[in-house]
Amino acid sequence: MQCAGGDAIVLNGDAVAALFLGNITRWNDPRIAQLNPKLNLPDLPVTVVHRSDDSGTTAIFTEYLAKVSPEWKDKLGHGKSVAWPTGQKGKGNKGVAEVVKATPGAVGYVELAAALQEKLPHAALINSEGNPVRASVETILAALTTARVAEDFRFSVTNAPGESAYPIVGATWLLVYRDGKDLARNRKLVQFIRWALTRGDDLAINMHYAPLPTPLEQQVLTALKKVKVP
Repeated sequence: MQCAGGDAIVLNGDAVAALFLGNITRWNDPRIAQLNPKLNLPDLPVTVVHRSDDSGTTAIFTEYLAKVSPEWKDKLGHGKSVAWPTGQKGKGNKGVAEVVKATPGAVGYVELAAALQEKLPHAALINSEGNPVRASVETILAALTTARVAEDFRFSVTNAPGESAYPIVGATWLLVYRDGKDLARNRKLVQFIRWALTRGDDLAINMHYAPLPTPLEQQVLTALKKVKVP
């Protein structure tokens, strides 16, 4: 999350939900000031920026808000797109970042890689253990290591437990046909996924994405053996 106050500001789930619900309209609101007693918060209007397009990033962000805010859950729920009650729109991570950078007092949400590439300051969030945590590969991994992953790989890691777990984390899934008819293509796909899991970690980290924790990696490798190959 990027917002006024830059890298120094701390927010909790209630404050984030209130910002995006339009219930907090100025940055020196007492609910934010209480979380940041050492900051001289500006008397500046809040401008919310959200995605205009259907987005997995929105799905993860709103899933988190629905977990931490009963009001958000009741009024908006979660999904790739929701009926935003306030704010400006941006298409894609880049579009949101551009609006945020151009608008004093803006608050938006983008994936970590986009925030770093666009040099956006981002808030620390109070996690489920009550600790302020900044987004990084390490704090994302801290959340992923607590995940309970079903056999079909459906799982959620928003608001995960763990002292250093960042609370807004999601995974990227690949849909792979177990019985695809093109066996040669199946083999190449399996080889690529196996390479990405076992040798692509450094590339992922350099792009500000977290590799899978070892137990989850092994679970995926085991599942790959079920794909029909020559």
